[in-house]
Amino acid sequence: MMMKIQETTFQGVYLLRPTIWEDSRGYFFESFNLRSLKDVHAENLWVQDNEARSVRGVLRGLHYQIEPMAQTKLLRVIAGEILDIVVDIREDSQTYGKHFKIRLTGKNKTQILIPPGFAHGYLVMSDEAIVNYKCNQYYSEAHQASIRFDDPFLNIDWELPYDTYILSEKDREAPYWDYRRKGTSNHD
Repeated sequence: MMMKIQETTFQGVYLLRPTIWEDSRGYFFESFNLRSLKDVHAENLWVQDNEARSVRGVLRGLHYQIEPMAQTKLLRVIAGEILDIVVDIREDSQTYGKHFKIRLTGKNKTQILIPPGFAHGYLVMSDEAIVNYKCNQYYSEAHQASIRFDDPFLNIDWELPYDTYILSEKDREAPYWDYRRKGTSNHD
């Protein structure tokens, strides 16, 4: 098998660990194979690939899109290291309001599959990181939503000092999550 698919404690979130062949010439690995994902994600129609280059301390997130444009993402780090965070915002989930975090690196080549119903963000831990992710829905400004990265209810340990974060205006002004108001989002 070219790709080991590992379940996490969050239903629908999977880690994909490729088999990497290395020799004196370099390395080779299969970064995507439709057949490998069919059992865990039947809707493998990827419609958009995104790539972001960021420097140490850049924090992107926590972002998500609401229905009918909610996205599944398949994310990996090409170079560098990030602390990747997913927050379960599915009201009927046993892990509702909890977060999962993992360090993804260009060296370990681990990928994360994030289904709809999760807010997502990451913090760059290395001097520079290049992140690539596939989406099964197009980006829609009208359906975008955010949760503030330092929401006290979520209590996420981002592992770097707060004063080192580099944020977009959108992320700096994101609303806190009203987890008590089920059936609503912070999207107007």
